[in-house]
Amino acid sequence: MLETPYFLINQNTIEHLAGELLSALRYRWANGIAGYSFKTDNLPWIIKFMQGAGFWAEVVSADEYRLAKQLGYDPAHIIFNGPVKEKGAFTDAVEHGAVVNIDSGRELDWLCGCDKAALDKANIGLRVNFCLEDYCRGESQCGTEDGRFGFSYERGELKEAISFLRGRGIKLSGLHLHCSSKTRSLNIYRAISNVAKKIVNEYGLDLQYIDVGGGFFGGVEGKPSFDEYFNEIYRVFSADGRLAKVNLIVEPGISVVGAGISYVTEVVDVKQTKNNYFAVLDGSRIHIDPLMKKSSYSYRIVKKDQTAEDAEREQTLCGFTCMENDRFFKITAPPLQAGDRVVFDKVGAYTLCLSPQFISFYPAVAVERGGKTEIVRHKNTAEEFIKSNS
Repeated sequence: MLETPYFLINQNTIEHLAGELLSALRYRWANGIAGYSFKTDNLPWIIKFMQGAGFWAEVVSADEYRLAKQLGYDPAHIIFNGPVKEKGAFTDAVEHGAVVNIDSGRELDWLCGCDKAALDKANIGLRVNFCLEDYCRGESQCGTEDGRFGFSYERGELKEAISFLRGRGIKLSGLHLHCSSKTRSLNIYRAISNVAKKIVNEYGLDLQYIDVGGGFFGGVEGKPSFDEYFNEIYRVFSADGRLAKVNLIVEPGISVVGAGISYVTEVVDVKQTKNNYFAVLDGSRIHIDPLMKKSSYSYRIVKKDQTAEDAEREQTLCGFTCMENDRFFKITAPPLQAGDRVVFDKVGAYTLCLSPQFISFYPAVAVERGGKTEIVRHKNTAEEFIKSNS
């Protein structure tokens, strides 16, 4: 039995979700591209797994771009997004065939310094900023505050960016329209598709791809399936002459890894105060909820002694740190005892890469398949910490 706390990857689950997504995508777009979102979970094992499954790399920084190359990705299979790219990595990506979605005016200027012969064959897209709230009232993440990425369609900045490229003979290959939402509903992707159609026809664009980003549900019962998402997009695109033959790019992250990773902790102490009963875990809320915003968790309790039959009581599950708010939630159940385990499921998104080196170093990560478990990242040691910070 592995020492807790640790993250546990269920390989069968992410293999199933990755395959399901690609199958649904390529049913409608034979050459459809899925770029795995590095920011969701940048564990090298997961990146290599996704590469082997047929996913491109979707990166949003120079560090992620170089990580992709270091792990064996050809730049031609990298999608480079993000608002603050580094000029050197940007130029390398443009000149070596990556899909580069331009986010700002300074990136347009950088294009002019790229090798002309390489630029003629480059895959350049523009990130579109539009008010999602106008199309999906109450569903957008930013509401009337607007998203902060890309060139504003409503204010004419997108038109100016298109004119900039045309005036310099730089081919526009695609549009990137990812939007963050509260709901991840089909409405979001219907709106994105219709805005893409509107822009393509308004400016007479002849594109190779439309990139709708990610944000899909995956492995969540009662929520839209990959097939439903892609059918919604296809329905809009296939009815328009300019979009019927355009390729689709998607950038999944949480939908392919979120449901496949658990966090295993153990009760190390219980204590009763005047007004509460605490079960102290050797894990921490900061490992699975780094922003401390969640109000509920998917979890299960594995009792060390299955024969114990104590009366139920309310108790607070809390973590190992010295912060008072390192509390997961309250449960009403037979009192937990030292040695009992609490397993938090579906915690694979934005956890491994956001977990801080706070009080305790990064926990181990293991992969489970076919009843066998293998460590793919050992818990950091003091020696490793010192070496990487000296």
